[in-house]
Amino acid sequence: MKTDPEAFIRANTSLTAPPHVPEISLHLASEAHELWLKTEEELEAIGLPPPFWAFAWAGGQGLARYILDHPETVRGQRVLDFASGSGLVGIAAVLAGAREVTAVDIDPWAETAIRLNAGINRVSLEFTGADLVGQAVDADIVLAGDVFYDRAFADALIPWFTRLAAEGKLVLVGDPGRSYLPRERLEFCAAYQVPVTRALEDSEVKKTTVWRFGS
Repeated sequence: MKTDPEAFIRANTSLTAPPHVPEISLHLASEAHELWLKTEEELEAIGLPPPFWAFAWAGGQGLARYILDHPETVRGQRVLDFASGSGLVGIAAVLAGAREVTAVDIDPWAETAIRLNAGINRVSLEFTGADLVGQAVDADIVLAGDVFYDRAFADALIPWFTRLAAEGKLVLVGDPGRSYLPRERLEFCAAYQVPVTRALEDSEVKKTTVWRFGS
């Protein structure tokens, strides 16, 4: 890495409670335009992949809210927080009483962000940077916030999530209406109106639904 992730995160974020999950504090970008709207060349110059970890996306906020409001969903269970980003959903699962939570993200910067955010909230999460898509999962529950934004990624996730659900694992998805959400495979759990950053979305509030993935 060209830049020290922890130093960069501390310098370019501020401690913020996501509006829909005020119980949790995260290192989030204080000015979305400044960090998110950097060009690919600017990001490459500092060795920074697109900083998904620096924002509390609507799908993650909705899913975290659902977990905190329904702690029996994860209590005592082994949980995988897939495409964890900031770690918001995984932190919510720990606070709700999950026995073990592993945050998964292939972005090495996310590992640092998740470690810092877990420390702020006084919880402990495991982390793996492995690409688990299509792999067997040693967990009871898979949580995935805002993952159906890209066709190729969705095409890889749908058969994987279908297989995990068929194996008896609970797969919960938080989604604010992304283009590649496979609605025909989903069972409704809850819906929320989630405030979001207008620099990232097309509105200031996104209707966000938590779905259970069917087999």
